[in-house]
Amino acid sequence: MAIELEAKIRLDDVAAVRATLLEIGASKLGHRLELNIYFDTTDRKLLAGDEGLRIRSIWSLDGNSAAAAKHVITFKGRQEAGSALKSREEIEFNVDQNEPATELLKRLGYHAELGFEKRRESWSFAGCAIELDELPLLGTFVEVEGPSRDAVMGTLSKLDLGARPLITESYISMMSREATRLGLHDRVVRF
Repeated sequence: MAIELEAKIRLDDVAAVRATLLEIGASKLGHRLELNIYFDTTDRKLLAGDEGLRIRSIWSLDGNSAAAAKHVITFKGRQEAGSALKSREEIEFNVDQNEPATELLKRLGYHAELGFEKRRESWSFAGCAIELDELPLLGTFVEVEGPSRDAVMGTLSKLDLGARPLITESYISMMSREATRLGLHDRVVRF
């Protein structure tokens, strides 16, 4: 099982970060639209345990509109306490179709709790994955995921983001709070 080690920062100017990525020689990997649907039990056992279960459907925004969606099931374990970076166990695998996977989760006692769209632009630099994320209601963020704390923090420094406050809260937690604050009743937040 993999351990996810990442830093997340809210961005005011995504264009400036994109320009810096080009300046430092980062490789652009692609641009996509994601639909993330999070599941839990009726007693919200996963949320109470600081765990998450989702199905993510992904469509390329790189000009090939005929490309079929990719679907990924992800389980995220409890966050490691006391770390400035977000560190947690992650189990992830692809499935061919969203509907049978959703039905399987329902039969296992999970239901769709909340979903949201996200536009994601992916980059690679110095062994790190860099994601420029845009979410409805929440705005723009950068996530840097890497093999070590030094690699992640070094990449943030190269992006001139090393002094910015890190966010360890998950997107689903932020989205849930914002949807509640706004009194949204739709269970999927879209652009």
